[in-house]
Amino acid sequence: MKKWVALFSQTGSEIVDLALHFDRWPDIIITNNKGDNIHPLIKSRITHTVTRPQARTLNILDDVATPYDLVTLHGWLRIVPEAKCNKFDIYNGHPGLITKYPDLKGKDPQLRILDKKYAYYGSVVHKVVAEVDSGEIMTECSRLNNNKTIEDCFDRLKATSRTAWIDFLRDNPIIKSC
Repeated sequence: MKKWVALFSQTGSEIVDLALHFDRWPDIIITNNKGDNIHPLIKSRITHTVTRPQARTLNILDDVATPYDLVTLHGWLRIVPEAKCNKFDIYNGHPGLITKYPDLKGKDPQLRILDKKYAYYGSVVHKVVAEVDSGEIMTECSRLNNNKTIEDCFDRLKATSRTAWIDFLRDNPIIKSC
């Protein structure tokens, strides 16, 4: 049976939101976060915690996943090596409307959205390829940018990211298989 493998570096709250929405938890949850800020609903569901250098190389995927599984990145703060991009079916959520503003690729687009006063903000789900944030866009969610504070920006981007993920995962047979 094909699996859903989800990776995160931050709190894991996006995975929790998606799991509750679909009533379906990932089969494997991998994190490189060893801190106390992990969402309480995901803590007991983490199957693997990786540390450097494995977090950089993602060798763990060779042990737990097949090329037919769905691998999703939710705030995974590591670049995926090209060999893993080519071997696995990996998708990333990015909190920057890179379809309209390619300069929002890379780290911390939230800060740039507020600073540069873009007309729109939003999130995308894209296929992971060797070049950062450059794979095929699978879905996006955008809104008119009326963010006044960084808190507004983070909260609203979290909402657009959730919507983009739901749109992407909605009809995926791996998600529906449980």
